Amino acid sequence: MSDGLNRRQFVKGAAGAAAAGYVVKTGVALAQDAPSARVRVGVMGLSRGKALALTFGGRTGVEVACAADVDINRAKTGGEAIVKAGGRAPEVVQDFRRILDNKDIDALVVAAPNHWHAPATILGCAAGKHVYVEKPCSHNPHEGELMIRAARKHNRAVQMGTQRRSSPSITEAMQLLWDGEIGRVYHANSWYGNARGPIGKGLAAPVPDFLQYDQWQGPAPRVAYYDNRIHYNWHWFWHWGNGELGNNGIHALDLCRWGLQVDYPTRVVSAGGRYRFDDDQQTPDTHNVAFEFEGKKSMAWDGMSCNRHRNDFVTFYGEDGAMSIDGGGNCTFYAGATDKVKKEVKGNKGDVEHIDNFVAAIRNDKPLELNQEILSGHKSTLLCHLGNIAHRTGRNLTCSTEDGHIIGDDKAMKLWQREYEPGWEPVV
Repeated sequence: MSDGLNRRQFVKGAAGAAAAGYVVKTGVALAQDAPSARVRVGVMGLSRGKALALTFGGRTGVEVACAADVDINRAKTGGEAIVKAGGRAPEVVQDFRRILDNKDIDALVVAAPNHWHAPATILGCAAGKHVYVEKPCSHNPHEGELMIRAARKHNRAVQMGTQRRSSPSITEAMQLLWDGEIGRVYHANSWYGNARGPIGKGLAAPVPDFLQYDQWQGPAPRVAYYDNRIHYNWHWFWHWGNGELGNNGIHALDLCRWGLQVDYPTRVVSAGGRYRFDDDQQTPDTHNVAFEFEGKKSMAWDGMSCNRHRNDFVTFYGEDGAMSIDGGGNCTFYAGATDKVKKEVKGNKGDVEHIDNFVAAIRNDKPLELNQEILSGHKSTLLCHLGNIAHRTGRNLTCSTEDGHIIGDDKAMKLWQREYEPGWEPVV
C-alpha cells in the first residue's frame, strides 16, 4: 500500500479494515494465533505518541507493532526510540491505515492533531481495534457523540488520555472528598500557565518532501501549507485545534468534574482573548471560563498561555475546608477556612496506570471497565468545547443537563460540529 493518501482510497481502506479477518472472542478482536495476554498496538502520531509508545512498549506482554506519522522523519525517530528501549523494530509508515489493515494489531493509539482524534477513533473501532485516544477526545462536540456511538456499535474499549483518572493518589483523594473530608463540596478552581512566545506571521510555502500534508489535513477542509503551523502551532487555529482550553485545560476541568460529581453544565460564561502578541494565532492566550451545574455547584478555569505565574493545578472548596491537587498528582486537604494542612496524599499523574487500565480492559474482555471511558471523556471534553463556543460567539450559554446541547442559541449551535473535506466525513 502506498504511503500516499487520497480521500477515496481512505474510505475504501477503512471499509476493508473493518471487514478484515478478525477472530472475535466475546466481542473483542484479538490478533489471530496470538494468546489473549499479548496486546499489539499501533501508534498514530509520534510527537506525544512517542512517549506513549515507550510506555506501552515497557508493559509486560505489550508490543508496539507499528509507528505511523505523516512526517516520515518523526516516524523513523519514533521507531528507533522503541528499538533503543528494548522493543522489537516496529513497521514504520506514514499512512496510519496500515494499522487498521493489520489483523495482528489489537489497538490503535491516536496521538495525531486534534482534528484527527475522532475520525481516527471511529475508523479504528470499525476496523475492530480498541482505541487509546489523546485528549481532547474530539475537535467538536458532535464528534464526541459519534465516538460514543462507534464504541458501543463495535464493542470497543475507547480510553481518553487524561491519565490522572488512573492516579492512585488522586483516586484516593477523590474518595476522601466524596466521603466528606471537607464537607459538602460546591466549587472547584483550576489553572494553567505557560510562557509561550509569538508564532509570527506565516507565509505560504512548498510542502516539505518529508511530510504527507494531504494526509495531515485528513478530514479538515483543505487550506494551503504555511510555514508556521506544523508541527505544534496548529493548536492555536480553530481549523485544527481547540486552543489552550482544549490543549491543557481539559486535564484540570476533568478533575473538577470528577471531584464535583457532575455531568453537563446549565450555564457557561467566557472572558478573554488574544492579548499578548500580534501574530497569526486565533485562539485566546488569556482565557477565563466558568461553568454552573445543578445542585449549587460550579467550576472555573483560568488559562494564561503567555504568563507562567499561576496558582495550584486544581482546588476544591467545601463547607469545612479545601483540597488542592498539584500538577504531579499530590493532594493536600486544608482545615476550615485556613491554610492549616489536615491531610496529605502523595502520588503521581497516573501515566503508567492509565495505560495498564486500558490494556487490562482489552485482555479481560471488558471494554467499559476503563478509568476514562469515552462517554466520560466526552463529557469533560465538552466543557472545553462549550467554553470555546462561548468565547467565539461572545455569548453566555444555557445548556441542557441531559446532553449538554446549547439551548435557544442557533448561532452557538452552529459550532456544535464542523464542515469536512468532501469524502472524509466520519460515519458510524
